[in-house]
Amino acid sequence: MSASIAFALLMMIGLPLGLVLTAAGLVGAVSIGGPDFLAILADRFFSGVSGYVLIAVPYFIITAEVMNRAGLTERLIAFAGSLFGRVPGALSHVNVTTCLLFAGLTGAAVTETAAIGRTLIPSMRREGYSASYCAAVTACAAIVGPIIPPSIIMIAYAATLRDISILGLFAAGIVPGLMMGGGMLLVSGIISWKRGFAGNDRVRLSRVLSTGASALAAMGIPLVILGGVLSGLTTVTEASVLACIYALVLGGLVYRRLGRRDMWEALVSTVSFSGVVFLLLGASNVLGWYVTRSGVARHAAETIAAMSSDPVLQILAVAALLIVIGMFIDVLPAIIVAVPVLAPALVELGFHPLHAGMVMLLALNLGNITPPVGLTLMTAARIANAPYEGAVREAAPFALAHVVIVILCAVFPIFTLAVPRWLGAGM
Repeated sequence: MSASIAFALLMMIGLPLGLVLTAAGLVGAVSIGGPDFLAILADRFFSGVSGYVLIAVPYFIITAEVMNRAGLTERLIAFAGSLFGRVPGALSHVNVTTCLLFAGLTGAAVTETAAIGRTLIPSMRREGYSASYCAAVTACAAIVGPIIPPSIIMIAYAATLRDISILGLFAAGIVPGLMMGGGMLLVSGIISWKRGFAGNDRVRLSRVLSTGASALAAMGIPLVILGGVLSGLTTVTEASVLACIYALVLGGLVYRRLGRRDMWEALVSTVSFSGVVFLLLGASNVLGWYVTRSGVARHAAETIAAMSSDPVLQILAVAALLIVIGMFIDVLPAIIVAVPVLAPALVELGFHPLHAGMVMLLALNLGNITPPVGLTLMTAARIANAPYEGAVREAAPFALAHVVIVILCAVFPIFTLAVPRWLGAGM
């Protein structure tokens, strides 16, 4: 209870979340073991950031930054644009498809929103799409990025729990990610048909082949990452290094689009984002230790079980809670706060760790597009110069489609467990 009070008070005065988590863990440790327990927490903080797999985080970040600056976005957009022709709302579908192709590179929704939004939103505006719609479709498609591997939030989730396979999480995210993309295309198609959005030129095989060939080398990055990891030829960390080398060779030698300024900006962005991630992971390990010692996870499991004995209702209740949490806390911090309590509770109730993990990540990922925070939607609204309220309204149908995907994955474990079972990953 003392840790919860400290957490609430420090959040209210605006202290950075990493410091809030650390301070709450300190208070909790003293409350259960006295000042002698403080010595343990330094070791807990260090162990939270010392995992070998966490080396992959900065490598995935810099890979995405390099490819953003190497002209990859334009090549993917050109290829996606060649596929839809005169279909109503072609540019809207191109936006969704490009985000799906880009998802295998970034692992972060905000990065994907910025990369694609800056290029595609101006084109959509010239074709007559409203600024609010442009922001909504870009942001809602971009949140597929953290679900289709590689994924920074999956690495953070695994680092927080320490007893779940990152390979298994990567495999578990493939089907839900594709379902999210399919849902986005369906909603985009319905809205485009109702509003009479224009199509493009007719589909020409020559253009499909030429743009596909131009984007083929870039689309090899997901193959390097997923092929190596899912086949067992490389670890996640080794795959991240290979992807980084591939991106540097592609951007610097093949595309010849990387200058010194580009590399400097990519390095600065990587260090800045990685610093945030590692601070939160270290702090989460402090708080997670307290949660384990104090029995909070056990009490959470008992509370969920007391609500209903039906497993479907239990996991849906957790998903609903996480969607609400995601409305007020960004995805990565929300993982750090909620996962140490709720993930062990769901496992104790009999849910498979990969199933529980993916449902939790899918639910928290919605926080990227839900007010009042909705960081990804806010970023897209700024790029489109659209009012945030208008973007929220336009995002509602897409957000509803994502909620349906969360429910389907919660109710039917096959969607999250089929690929891991097929690959024998984390099962």
